[in-house]
Amino acid sequence: MHHGRRCPVSAREHKQRASARPSLCSPPTPRGPPALPPLCSLCLGESEGSAMAELPKSRARSPTLPPPAPAIFYGSVDPRNPVVHRFESDLSDCLGFLKRKREAGAASSKDQETTSLFNIWNNYRSRLPDWYYNETLVKIGDQLMEMKEHKLAFLYCYEQYLQQISGININKYGLDAHQLKSNFFPNGFRDQSATRTFHVLQARNICLYKIVCDKDSDLLNQDSVKTCFGILTILQLVMQMTLPHEHLCWIVYNGTVHMYTICRHLMTIGQSAKVLEYLLWASLCMESSIPLLAVHYLTWRATLYAAVCQCYYDCQSGIHGEVFARRGLIKIDELKQMEFMSSSPLSTETKKKFKEATVKMAAMIFKRTVFEPRRRPKGVLRPRIKANLKEAQHLPWPRTITERLLMEIFDCNSSIFFAIMAALFDKNRRTLIPGPSVPDEIEVRDIIAELCFAGADILDGNCIYTYNMIE
Repeated sequence: MHHGRRCPVSAREHKQRASARPSLCSPPTPRGPPALPPLCSLCLGESEGSAMAELPKSRARSPTLPPPAPAIFYGSVDPRNPVVHRFESDLSDCLGFLKRKREAGAASSKDQETTSLFNIWNNYRSRLPDWYYNETLVKIGDQLMEMKEHKLAFLYCYEQYLQQISGININKYGLDAHQLKSNFFPNGFRDQSATRTFHVLQARNICLYKIVCDKDSDLLNQDSVKTCFGILTILQLVMQMTLPHEHLCWIVYNGTVHMYTICRHLMTIGQSAKVLEYLLWASLCMESSIPLLAVHYLTWRATLYAAVCQCYYDCQSGIHGEVFARRGLIKIDELKQMEFMSSSPLSTETKKKFKEATVKMAAMIFKRTVFEPRRRPKGVLRPRIKANLKEAQHLPWPRTITERLLMEIFDCNSSIFFAIMAALFDKNRRTLIPGPSVPDEIEVRDIIAELCFAGADILDGNCIYTYNMIE
């Protein structure tokens, strides 16, 4: 081959080169990424007549990062574990932010707080053991409840915990104790997590009640009232499951407290007839649990008794209220007799508890007995007995029939005044509210006047008793 000669070019190659040259009449080619150089068909091992589409080269992908190591990778799950330490640090920062916002009184951004807490739970869910993760859910929920962040505690702590166990809808209509037990307590009540689950069931419903009150404090919306009764039903189911087990008596006690709180709120809006069954249930639970029969819980048991009586009076069924109050006195006396049978004498504190419980029941009895004997039977003519209060105001007690009855039942000034206030409180009668008089019997009006006369005398400092007797 000579250096000055060109290699011969075949006709086919000459034709291909000519077709590759741009024509002056052809439209401009749209700009795009630079074209790749043509590949030689011989290098691809193809025949001359074959055609192949040119594909762009794929970009190199960055290597996928491995998932974060779980906590057990670093050893035991304790504060020295780096995953646990970081997890608790993030939660502490979130709670600290909430506390600073609340102390400063600034309007906090709920979206920011919600997102922060949600991200913490999601980021560490797969890296922590289930037992530790669930314990922390409950612990943070309790702290949020103390901070009155009920919505955060409800959605991102207690609901998250329950969803870990079962996806059943607790609020569905017709839920019974068997369904609740089979879904949330498959291993029975002796399981280590059973106590925590009972606590979450109660705390979750109290958070829901607080959320309802924050939106509708007067319960004017019917949906709010319906939600409250749904909460009462769930609390009743929880108490029904725990009542036979003495080691869970504190769940029963807490249930009665929560149930009483919600019922008293509903009673203020005229729902006494509907909440009566729940207050009766709470009272019977206190009587049915042996640990709760102790003198330590006597004051609270008497408070429940009094609430039941008040429901009867609100429903204009005073005779049932008096009967239940007398039943309560019998139960108190039975407990007192059992205490007397013990070897040690009653302490002063124990005597005060019996005294307080007795006064509460006696006031509920007086609430009806002060009126009924003075009512004039229909169709019977009976002279009206009315005291001249203006002339009797400087006389010593008892000056009226009402004051005589008070001194027969009660033995101290405070208990007398308490009974007067209980007797004057009647939702069906406008006693102390200015306005037109209610068409009531004349005898009832006279008794109300005597009660106000006696109460004003005590407030003026005219002591009937110079000391309080505790028997």
